[in-house]
Amino acid sequence: MNNLFLGILMMAVAAAGCAPRYVSSPPQTILNVTLPESSVTGYVVVISIDGLRPDAIGERETPFLFRMMQTGSYSLAATTIMPSNTLPSHTSMLTGEGPERHHVRWNNVPAAKFDTVEVPTIFGVARAGGYRTAAFFSKAKFHTLQRAGTLDYSQAPGGWFGKWPSLRTVADVERYLNHERPNLLFVHLSDPDTAGHAYGWMTDEYHFAVAVADDAVSRLLAAADAAYGAGNYSVIVSADHGGHGKGHGTDDPRDITIPWIAWGKGIRPDHLSTVSIRTMDTASTVLGLLGLAEPTDWLGTPVVEAFTPRAAAPATTPAARLEPR
Repeated sequence: MNNLFLGILMMAVAAAGCAPRYVSSPPQTILNVTLPESSVTGYVVVISIDGLRPDAIGERETPFLFRMMQTGSYSLAATTIMPSNTLPSHTSMLTGEGPERHHVRWNNVPAAKFDTVEVPTIFGVARAGGYRTAAFFSKAKFHTLQRAGTLDYSQAPGGWFGKWPSLRTVADVERYLNHERPNLLFVHLSDPDTAGHAYGWMTDEYHFAVAVADDAVSRLLAAADAAYGAGNYSVIVSADHGGHGKGHGTDDPRDITIPWIAWGKGIRPDHLSTVSIRTMDTASTVLGLLGLAEPTDWLGTPVVEAFTPRAAAPATTPAARLEPR
């Protein structure tokens, strides 16, 4: 574990010398959007924990994520796409489409076809509806999703293989939420994937990285409480892929099975054990929560089983009371 901690610090130092890439869009004329009648919430936070296997989540190992599961809706049997790699999977997560439609099958920057993702993203749909959007990516390879005109603000490491640990990303989000209130906020955390490739999935070092990510989620939602007001926003936590050995990308169940947790405003407590959830459904669920219609050709489907009927919506437990570490 000490070796992993040292590795995280070294990675943070290395990233500091890599100029970040910022992409933002001119302010919209609509400053205060009127929520659609079908909306569940006006604010959605999506957190993707890179490489998180469902069986790495536990009451002692990840107390914050575990508590979110107990007070929200969740599945530990959701699935990602093939190839089960970071960029193709995140593109499906954020576009509601499979690789056969978004055509992103590469996963490393030198092999990337720049600016070829032409299908709509949740950021573009939300911003077209008058919502404000922001994204914090922890890997340089997300450049294809940093589209001007769809994101009011976004950032990612620069260079070819730039990568930031959760400590850096979360601190940036905290500073941003001190003065901004995006209706749709996406945050990518990279630590479990980094540890999995270096030491192996489900090793002690991997579990330590998962614990770091759990603490990062705790900090993120504490910042969201301060920005939006406790109980005034919805959250989806998921992953792009799992892993086994020191890799992923195959159709092995350990690679394609991912966690999916919905929590917060308009979400009811439920173990979605009979609901089939795919990573494309995250995009559709986000738009459903915001009351926006998804593109008609999307493969994703909103996970409405997680929603509480608006007339019977109970008060939401503040994130600050979810016993963060």
